[in-house]
Amino acid sequence: MGYRVVVVGATGNVGREMLNILAEREFPADEIAAVASPRSTGDVIDYGDSGKELRVRNIEHFDFAGWDIALFAAGSDVSKVYAPRAAAAGCTVIDNASHFRMDPDVPLIVPEVNPEAIDLYRRKNIIANPNCSTAQMVVALKPLHDAAKIKRVVVATYQSVSGAGKTGMDELFEQSRNIFVGDPAEPVKFTKQIAFNVIPHIDSFLDDGSTKEEWKMVVETKKILDPKIRVTATCVRVPVFVGHSEAINIEFENEISAEEARKILREAPGIMLVDKQEDGGYVTPVECVGEYATYVSRVREDPTVENGLSIWCVSDNLRKGAALNAVQIAELLGRRHLKKAA
Repeated sequence: MGYRVVVVGATGNVGREMLNILAEREFPADEIAAVASPRSTGDVIDYGDSGKELRVRNIEHFDFAGWDIALFAAGSDVSKVYAPRAAAAGCTVIDNASHFRMDPDVPLIVPEVNPEAIDLYRRKNIIANPNCSTAQMVVALKPLHDAAKIKRVVVATYQSVSGAGKTGMDELFEQSRNIFVGDPAEPVKFTKQIAFNVIPHIDSFLDDGSTKEEWKMVVETKKILDPKIRVTATCVRVPVFVGHSEAINIEFENEISAEEARKILREAPGIMLVDKQEDGGYVTPVECVGEYATYVSRVREDPTVENGLSIWCVSDNLRKGAALNAVQIAELLGRRHLKKAA
């Protein structure tokens, strides 16, 4: 017997990707419900490439009782209201929004990094999915931390517009087209022109001058990996449709060489090492789209600090940064606790 699974926000970028990945990975689901806002009610969407179609249901009238797992991809406002209702009805929530991430009673999970933390899910029957930029970074950091203990991380992100949703992708497309034909490229979703530009601003500004996106990377890395790690981040939006990239500088307590790091990363779960010191011997966002792996390239020693390394990390933000990680959490939950499809 399999699971009854709900995808909330099923018509959005991440929700559709959740459905694709559930189908691709042949998640043991006996029934799938696609749920979204009232304006999408009655729409028909595909369940991946399975040939099965799902009719979208209205979240305002949906009863979570009797369902096993709900994957939420509808934003914090929806999660704040409906995730506790689903959890109270006995349906375990895996939430992609930021609302519950720093709740001490809600585990924040990346299965390759802290699978044991999922055991705390019963406190609220809610599990949080981390920020897209955090997820890929901690996958890369975890095996290196185990080997040489990380003290400090300095990261600059190059985040695609899909992280801002469909409106962000549409704005990049429309601005690019307008520039080519000589029309104005006025920003609407973003604070400045995104086409042929980069914007060092994601989410709102905080009192210390950092942005909320940068704050998320700091506090989520500490919660997932190690509270003693010091993290500083600069998050930048770039004119790429899908795929986040990160330049990560790492300072360790113990000695570790670039060659040792390559060996460790080559064998680590969830990572694909592509690190040839030649033209094209690295991975870019275009090549990671649609893939499950977190790609690591440009592994090299940093001579400016004791025990330092620099790496380049790329991943499909709609997959490992969101939908794939949520499905992996569901698989982990099934193996460790629900065991319904065993």
